[in-house]
Amino acid sequence: MRRLAMACLATGVLAAQAVPPPVPAPAPQVRPRVLVLTDIEADPDDTQSLVRLMLYTNDLDIQGIVATTSVHMRAAVHPESVRAVIARYARVRPNLLKHDPAYPPAQQLLAKVSQGLPVYGMAGVGDGHDSPGSGLLLRAIEADDPRPLWITVWGGANTLAQALYRLQHTTTPERLARLVGKLRVVTISDQDDSGAWIRKTFPSLFYIVSPGSYGNATWMGMFDAIDGIDNTTVSNRWLAEHIQQDHGPLGAAYPDVAYGMEGDTPSFLGLIPNGLNVPEHPDWGGWGGRYVARIPAIEETDPRGFNGGVPVEQETRPIWTNAADTYTPYVAADYGRAVNPAGRSFNGNRVTIWRWRDDFQNDFAARMAWTTQPYALANHAPVPALAHADRLTVHGGDWFTLDASGSLDPDGDSLTYHWFEYREAGTLAQPLELGTENLKHTGARAPLVDRPATAHVILRVTDKGSPPLSRYKRVIVTVLPKD
Repeated sequence: MRRLAMACLATGVLAAQAVPPPVPAPAPQVRPRVLVLTDIEADPDDTQSLVRLMLYTNDLDIQGIVATTSVHMRAAVHPESVRAVIARYARVRPNLLKHDPAYPPAQQLLAKVSQGLPVYGMAGVGDGHDSPGSGLLLRAIEADDPRPLWITVWGGANTLAQALYRLQHTTTPERLARLVGKLRVVTISDQDDSGAWIRKTFPSLFYIVSPGSYGNATWMGMFDAIDGIDNTTVSNRWLAEHIQQDHGPLGAAYPDVAYGMEGDTPSFLGLIPNGLNVPEHPDWGGWGGRYVARIPAIEETDPRGFNGGVPVEQETRPIWTNAADTYTPYVAADYGRAVNPAGRSFNGNRVTIWRWRDDFQNDFAARMAWTTQPYALANHAPVPALAHADRLTVHGGDWFTLDASGSLDPDGDSLTYHWFEYREAGTLAQPLELGTENLKHTGARAPLVDRPATAHVILRVTDKGSPPLSRYKRVIVTVLPKD
């Protein structure tokens, strides 16, 4: 389709008139409600993350963007910098609408920009410390909406602490418990002293965080250059070529890296509906990393490492925090089977993010191209489909079929298939015996078990467009003891 459009351009026919081939629409998905707290201007990476976020406002229902302080910027907030990025989004939205009509008007986003107090941490929490930002948070928390509210914290959390403090002092314990039960907090690390207070004061609150030293943090997998893999998609040259230069006014707003590229972005990557992410199950893993509910030991958090000087306390209850994956990358082969496992495996909590890095970076690049290109000249994600249910029950020793033959691509691109077991997401002690992993339909054998266990099989479908885009299906297999 894109080659045809380019030929039309050569003969003077407008490519924008090319009609994409019909593809069955995926089932409607409930867009996550998302509210962002950002210490924008403390580091260029918040602006980088905000630029990316604008490209996913079709998939995420933005409830607010609140400028806050942090340990790295204690006495200032910069809502004007948020508005400046949204102004760039306004200039490219007409072109984005050619790719998805769900992109919201810029004025709708601007109306949701607010600010917390220019005060650091718990000094800004208590009577007399309400702010426009904490008020916006309260309204979002109290909204008559059955969906959870995902609060992504890119800086300090004291504006959230103030909203919860106010709620605690103005409502009944029963209503407080119900409202707190709808909140999902995703913060990369503690960047003020209010995070620990929130977790202790509201012990039932869903909270994802890597407490302590940044060197211990899962989010570092966003940009770490890993020895032994191809790190091209997080290089400065790649960012310049695919994001910053010749990609319109929004791409031009993406600043150069100063300390680390988009350390806050994992807070919302796991909310993007890509078939892999299951936000309510952080232990299942996804683009934003994988986390388990536990109480980390104070030593594990490396309290003497760098975190800007935020006090590190022993956690008093389970939180969603660092988990480790063991991952063997697959690499393209010049001959024979199209992909083969690389000769080296990697283990660690950062692996839970960087294992997906090429996929989410290519997705970012494709969406940035949407800001300037007509539909026919851009790439769009494939649509994986299963010929069976995504929940299977088998007995130990059984062979069963995995079939993705109904998968499609909206641009007519050729598709690559990859089936693999995500071992850490399941409870099966022994691995499944998978057939040829790059066929559209393959088989697997379940190991013998003495009690029921689960295995997560991931289907990754990637098109051969430019850049190549991936989407997924997750098949959860329950293995029962053999009769």
